Amino acid sequence: MIAMSLAEIAAVVGGRLADAGDGAAEVSAPAFLDTRAPERGGLFLAVRGEHVDGHDFAAAAVARGAVAVLGAHPTGVPTVVVDDPVVAIGRLGRHVVDVLGATVLALTGSQGKTGTKDFLAQVLVHGGPTIATEGNRNNEIGVPLTVLRATPETRFLAVEMGARGIGHIAELCAVAPPRVAAVLNVGTAHVGEFGSREAIAQAKGEIVEALPADGVAVLNADDPLVVAMAPRTDARVVTFGTSGDVRWRGLELDDLGRPSFELGYDGTWTPLRLLEAGAHQVPNAAAAAAMAHAAGVGWSEVLDALGTARSLSPWRMALHERADGLVVVNDAYNANPASMAAALDALAAIGNSGGRRTVAVLGEMLELGASAGADHVAVGEHAAALGIDVVVAVGTAAEAIADGARRTPGWSGEAVLAAGREQAADWLRHNAVARDVILVKASRGAALEHLADLLADVPTEPEQPAASQEGEDPTR
Repeated sequence: MIAMSLAEIAAVVGGRLADAGDGAAEVSAPAFLDTRAPERGGLFLAVRGEHVDGHDFAAAAVARGAVAVLGAHPTGVPTVVVDDPVVAIGRLGRHVVDVLGATVLALTGSQGKTGTKDFLAQVLVHGGPTIATEGNRNNEIGVPLTVLRATPETRFLAVEMGARGIGHIAELCAVAPPRVAAVLNVGTAHVGEFGSREAIAQAKGEIVEALPADGVAVLNADDPLVVAMAPRTDARVVTFGTSGDVRWRGLELDDLGRPSFELGYDGTWTPLRLLEAGAHQVPNAAAAAAMAHAAGVGWSEVLDALGTARSLSPWRMALHERADGLVVVNDAYNANPASMAAALDALAAIGNSGGRRTVAVLGEMLELGASAGADHVAVGEHAAALGIDVVVAVGTAAEAIADGARRTPGWSGEAVLAAGREQAADWLRHNAVARDVILVKASRGAALEHLADLLADVPTEPEQPAASQEGEDPTR
């Protein structure tokens, strides 16, 4: 973060100082939310969550190195007191963006945001120092916390933006106004909150409405609801997709599902091989390429960077091959119908190319609304249509996945019901063999990453409760 005194911060956010003397103490490190991961010299954001109140941990934050607290009331330690700390952290983030003048590249979509953002971040560094969203911290807290990690040297800010309703992305763009903005797709993720795909499209399109006339909108040419956003901006439009300005051809997958293809732009076709598994990584890479090039990174640098890029976020199609040959694909961070289908496609490709038995360990998809039952059945049907050998449905809500697979004509595979992770682990422990490839995927609430780590023999951190014990992070 750029160095600011407490008095300066209070002036920017419209707050007052408590227990802070003359306000001369200087914040020079990023803001943070969790006292288990403190930033020495930073600013602790105290937020009241569903389960805990961050103000209760203010003293601990200062003891662990924070200069002060940004909170809704005095805490007994140096505090910038404001009416709403979340609104205030957004104002502080916008101030930093304005002072630094870094180029903001923002992206949204129903799926693929984090994978695309990870590709983009690794390409942008070839054009200058880059700060990117960590994980999927893409809401009204995560976006300003990302911005506040920037320093005077930062040239690019790669910011993932999510939404739970109309107007949310517009609010995020007010914190971090983009010069390059991308909409990856409009799917059914969170349709339970929005009500329809059209409403999702209305919300996602706010990101291109925020662009200046000399900015660039990057739109998915293969999604009609995304292409229809072009009239909502005065910015230049660049498309990606099978018929886009940035396009691909000759897609092939190796025995671990990693794509090789030619990426085309401006009449030039260049071979490219990605290190991440799944055909769905190709549009992610194409979107990142279009965004980075629009921001000024040379095309050859874009291609070189994509060829070495890895996922920067955990549990996203993470491949692990055990010493005995068993392959685990950990894609347990989140799930919706489209990402489930993409992960199953990758699983089938790995199985087919390597002659491996395919095992899909699948949990519940959340926030699907009235279509949840049918959507889970459809996932099972898709798995069966691909010829997946075993479907392990974890949890009561996922039983419809097994039902969908069983009812698919011609499927000769096995459907297994597991009440929870322990039962699923027990079945896998006794039935998985060395030449299997096992996909683990569900919405975040299922916490199936612990099962994936167990399968891969990867040491895992002790499981945390749903709410952080020291500064709850409601980022989603």
